[in-house]
Amino acid sequence: MRPANRATVAGMEMHRGDLADFLRRSRERLTPRDVRLPEGPRRRTPGLRREEVAALAGMSTDYYMRLEQARSPQPSVQMLAALTRALRLTADERDHLYLLAGHRPPEGARAGEYLRPGMLYLLDQLDGVPVQVLGDLGDLLAQNDMALALFGCVCTVAREDRNVVVRWFTEPDVRSHIPAEDHEGRARQLVADLRAAVARRGDDASSRALVTRLRAASAEFAVLWDRHEVAVRRSHPYRVIHPELGRIEFDCEVLATPAADQRLLVFTPPPGGTGALEMLRVLGPQHRCGTAAPGVRQ
Repeated sequence: MRPANRATVAGMEMHRGDLADFLRRSRERLTPRDVRLPEGPRRRTPGLRREEVAALAGMSTDYYMRLEQARSPQPSVQMLAALTRALRLTADERDHLYLLAGHRPPEGARAGEYLRPGMLYLLDQLDGVPVQVLGDLGDLLAQNDMALALFGCVCTVAREDRNVVVRWFTEPDVRSHIPAEDHEGRARQLVADLRAAVARRGDDASSRALVTRLRAASAEFAVLWDRHEVAVRRSHPYRVIHPELGRIEFDCEVLATPAADQRLLVFTPPPGGTGALEMLRVLGPQHRCGTAAPGVRQ
């Protein structure tokens, strides 16, 4: 039997007991001065009073008391946002609050095409393996010299066409660099990952425009999109047919970044497969992209 202080709502579990404890401890860590309230008479307990938190959050004291006593129904996301402000929670604490209440945390800040200096520095330092930075909708934002040597240059392609999903479904030459037996799986992976990104964005203008463009350009994409398969792209094998080196196998590690809409893709060789990396280093980016300057390329 499920414990009384838990409830499952819309596929996510609300942990009433832990939520109550977290709210109480967050309240006790604050002082009236922290939230610009008068100190008032001497307090018998540390932190803010329950009625003070309720007033700051715009809710009734009775409702807030029931939250701290693990007796409340599931709070809405609007109520959680108000509590986040009232309790001066950090982004990590806010996400924890949402999860305890049985809600998905809000999406983090988006960076768009902007690359933080730290990300550019990391790309420069990871010069022994191919590395790319992709937007959540599939836009190629940057790649290092090893990635240039492996995948070729897209710097001459219009910015709106530097999207890996668009290129896969509209440029036949792109598929020639992937083994034929991997084509179906690669296509389904790209579409399922895009599905997840569109849902995270709340079907915003950028994602709607991209899906509309792809549906109009590719019947194959339209069929796969209508299947409604969803799978976030994570670590997976990746095989490439290089024009000079032939078939090369990698393990693609997909790493999260501080921005909600960017990911770092690192292509590492399987055990015993470092020879291909050495050959890529010898060939250099200029072999696939004319005369290339060292460092990060877009």
